[in-house]
Amino acid sequence: MSTKRDYYEILGVRKSASLEEIKKAYRELALRYHPDRVPAEQKKEAEEKFKEVSEAYAVLSDAQKRALYDQYGHSGIDQKYAYEDIFRGADFNSIFRDLGDFGFGGGIFEDIFSDLGFDISGSRTRSGGRARRGRDLEISVSISLEEAAQGAEKTVTVPRYEVCSSCGGSGAKAGTKKTACPRCKGSGRTVVSNGFFQLAQTCSQCRGEGSIIQTPCPDCRGEGRTKATHRIKVKIPAGVDNGSQLRMRGEGEAGTAGRGDLYVLIEVRPHPDFERHGNDLLTEISVSLSKAILGAEVDVPTLSGHVKMKIPAGTQSGTVFRLREKGIPDVHGRGTGDELVRVNVSIPGRLSSEQRKLIEEFARLSGEDTNKASFTDKFKKAFNK
Repeated sequence: MSTKRDYYEILGVRKSASLEEIKKAYRELALRYHPDRVPAEQKKEAEEKFKEVSEAYAVLSDAQKRALYDQYGHSGIDQKYAYEDIFRGADFNSIFRDLGDFGFGGGIFEDIFSDLGFDISGSRTRSGGRARRGRDLEISVSISLEEAAQGAEKTVTVPRYEVCSSCGGSGAKAGTKKTACPRCKGSGRTVVSNGFFQLAQTCSQCRGEGSIIQTPCPDCRGEGRTKATHRIKVKIPAGVDNGSQLRMRGEGEAGTAGRGDLYVLIEVRPHPDFERHGNDLLTEISVSLSKAILGAEVDVPTLSGHVKMKIPAGTQSGTVFRLREKGIPDVHGRGTGDELVRVNVSIPGRLSSEQRKLIEEFARLSGEDTNKASFTDKFKKAFNK
């Protein structure tokens, strides 16, 4: 008895669902569970979910396979199709034409499903092996808040695999060639029959390549790739935030079907004077009691240098003023944030006798009772909320 979940249940659709409904459900689930969109500790679970929803879509989006499934369930599919053939012909690309908007490469399905030992695109190398895109890489870059606001250019060192220059990526020693695998006859697959059932699987001798190397290249030891270190310039746009990810196409590792991509994770270091809130910045300044009471023009730090700001007479401690467009520019070009300036009124801890007399005179003129011991505390509280 099959232990697989119902395909309709996996996609969350009714058995009478239209093809468009199935496509929509699959698109949402595939984006949710794609391994590149989840934290590292969840990648394994997400990959399994991704394969599960993709298998359900591959069957239910194909009229012939769906009819067979509706009539016989999983047993009907398993008896007629090898696991890799379930995916063959499934229209994945048309519902993900704008996949680049989500930061994915065009070969994401080939990358994931090739780990299962089959090729959903049908493309093959001349030797019979599957054409595979190189692995994506990820690297972190630390920048200051000023660099995040203004943009920057950083040079990163990336260790990656390159196509072996000696054998051109074939893995065979110069002057020699690969030969067809004697076990699978160059197909890359072997078929095991057991009565009514047939199981197609990756050839264990050539590992699905369809060919074997008699004389390996001495430089890459038959792998077709060599490890190298490259220095790459990364242009960081103004407005990036901590955790932003930049995608550099074709800067990943080499593969037989092209290079993977390089993902640059941006880490913005904390700033001693500013807190970032979206595209706005928050800073705090201290002003004297006399300036808060009488009003003044004060120096305020910004990312581009100090500016003058007027505070009105009677400013209370904790009042927030706004400096327009002194924040962070939007990374998509939609304007610039503001700088928010919180004013803290500094109350002197000790008063000279002359200062005390002046304060008491001020209190008397204001109708305050200066004979109470708590007068000073009340005064401080009024100006230091």
